[in-house]
Amino acid sequence: MSTTIPTVSFFEVLKNANRILKNPLPFHHKNFRRHGDLFRVELGFGNSVVFTRDAGLAKHTLQKNHRNYQKSSLQTEDLAKYIGEGLLTAEGDKWLKQRRLIQPAFHKKKLEDLVQTIKNVIVEESCKVQLGQPFDVYPLMSDLAFKVVAKSLFSYTDTHNTIARLQHITQAAQQFLIKEIRQPYKRWWFHLNGKIRRTHRLTQEARDLLNTIIDDRKNSNKRHHDLLDMLLEARYEDGSAMDNEQLIDEILILFTAGHETTSNALTFTLLLLANHLELQEKVYQEVANPKVVNATPLEEVAAYTYTKQCIEESMRLYPPVYFSDRVAIQNDKYNDFTLKKGTTILISFFEIHRHLDLWENPLQFNPDRFHPEKDKKAYADIYFPFGAGPRMCIGNNFAMYEMILAISELVRNYKITAVSKEIEIKPLITLKPAASRLVFEKR
Repeated sequence: MSTTIPTVSFFEVLKNANRILKNPLPFHHKNFRRHGDLFRVELGFGNSVVFTRDAGLAKHTLQKNHRNYQKSSLQTEDLAKYIGEGLLTAEGDKWLKQRRLIQPAFHKKKLEDLVQTIKNVIVEESCKVQLGQPFDVYPLMSDLAFKVVAKSLFSYTDTHNTIARLQHITQAAQQFLIKEIRQPYKRWWFHLNGKIRRTHRLTQEARDLLNTIIDDRKNSNKRHHDLLDMLLEARYEDGSAMDNEQLIDEILILFTAGHETTSNALTFTLLLLANHLELQEKVYQEVANPKVVNATPLEEVAAYTYTKQCIEESMRLYPPVYFSDRVAIQNDKYNDFTLKKGTTILISFFEIHRHLDLWENPLQFNPDRFHPEKDKKAYADIYFPFGAGPRMCIGNNFAMYEMILAISELVRNYKITAVSKEIEIKPLITLKPAASRLVFEKR
């Protein structure tokens, strides 16, 4: 990169190490305010990362010139060692091969068969709210989202204990991985104290559980019209199918990416609606007085436009995938900057979505930004809830269907009020709420 980019020293990083480990976003924001939309952070041992909240550079690296960039080792190696080499972590020809194979399973037409399954899980889980007293809604949303993915994958299986165990392993692996990422200088200690070995043992247990489910399905000779059926039936160009190991990689990624981000977005949306009762009332009026009588779940999704706007605005303020990174494969240019081969760029969607130059009153929760009558071009280049370019989240339609059905079900049945006006965040691999206590009253 050009030497004119402001630099944050390694000494400054070490001085703020504990704060960064707890929550790096205030450190990032302070430096964006001080240095502008682009700055470099020295990480020691000659390593550095360029941070950006330039939406144009985000589009450039993720979409317009995506062929010149690849994901960093944080995703292709660090994350892959726990969840395998699937769509999220693969690169190059392997990624393209897997994308072409799996994409058809997530087309809107294919998802129609799953919408009723999603709705059934949501209705069952939404009955588990605690009434009349503050309770932490995040675990409920996490269970709901995990069970939606599990039921959509394995519709027939009595998976209660298995799914609970897979959920525990997924969360434990993520919690440890975030320590590795934020404290790379301690990896020698993680090896020495056995934490890396224990985490690998956990993830192998998850793989064994999934392998059993896959083999049982193959031996059953029954169709269940779920995602596992679709993945088992998918064929590469040469007519071959995925082997069990690759299938397990993809399933682990669906669990990790598909449940975590959705549970975060659902919780943030509930927190925002609880703090804006007049907007919650608008959602209630929409879902309590449907335009279509006896609507199917898919018709509900299409009809609940204001509910969707609230979710979209929630994901602007609190994007579950709050950053992405890319490494330049060859030298590149963007505006006045030279991006040298090997440069790591960390794109802050969190900062882009709250940029004063890009959004009017960016800290205000205003679902009307996403009104259907507004031109989508107004925010197409500055809004990245599911990423951008060819590696945009393959499950974006699935996630949106699930979130619209979940929020509509909860608001239809419960009035939700806030315990605190402050919404606290906990940035891990995804952006999570740090506190999510709400009060539910039956309507």
